[in-house]
Amino acid sequence: MQSPLICSLNRPWITVVLAMSADGKIADASRAAARFPSATDKAHLERQIAKADATLFGAGTLRAYGTTLPVTNTDLIEARRSRHQPDQPVQIVCSAMGNFDPQWPFFRQPVPRWLITTLEGMRSWREGRAAEAGEQPFEHVLITERPFNWHNVMQDLLNGKSALSSAANRPAIQNLVVMGGGELVASLLSDGLVDDLYLTVCPLLIGGKTAPTPVSGLGFTLPRTPQLTLRSCQVEADEVFLHYSVCR
Repeated sequence: MQSPLICSLNRPWITVVLAMSADGKIADASRAAARFPSATDKAHLERQIAKADATLFGAGTLRAYGTTLPVTNTDLIEARRSRHQPDQPVQIVCSAMGNFDPQWPFFRQPVPRWLITTLEGMRSWREGRAAEAGEQPFEHVLITERPFNWHNVMQDLLNGKSALSSAANRPAIQNLVVMGGGELVASLLSDGLVDDLYLTVCPLLIGGKTAPTPVSGLGFTLPRTPQLTLRSCQVEADEVFLHYSVCR
């Protein structure tokens, strides 16, 4: 049953969870996988994922890591079962072109996988190398226009059905965790679709004008910038864990 808040929003509750360097970079200029966060931050990310019905990330994030983060902590899995959630949240990757390497370990992980793409991206994936990724690399494929209409996509995720989906019915997604990258986060913020933001500040400097930041894209102009309210600030060793809500 949907909560009154989710019903009023008519979309999932969307939480962004990212780690960044002290100078605000989520990766270096090569956009390689960011392995700098600590085990404490990884556990923090897993806790946020374990609360969600699904995670969402861009093709660039998947390309950098080749995998996603499943829930492995037994206490978190038991907590999901007590909430009548499946052991693993759905892992949703978005890509306009559907350009994936079927040899990525992601396609062998024991997690449910969905794809958000365009008609062109679906054809490219299916006519290309989809068969190499296994019998059913994506359980569901949601089709949208380009650029993505995120309002429609989020309503489809919440409602569990869409006329433009490759399947008529899907589990409803009420709580969604976004794990990057910066272009995706920027698009969602621009559309007013982010509710919570968790940022871990890690003790290193990356630098570089082309190194990605938590919010990429064209940026926002003052005074039309998303405003935040600090909900909590916790220091663990040399890392700072920040929780903001996005002002409506």
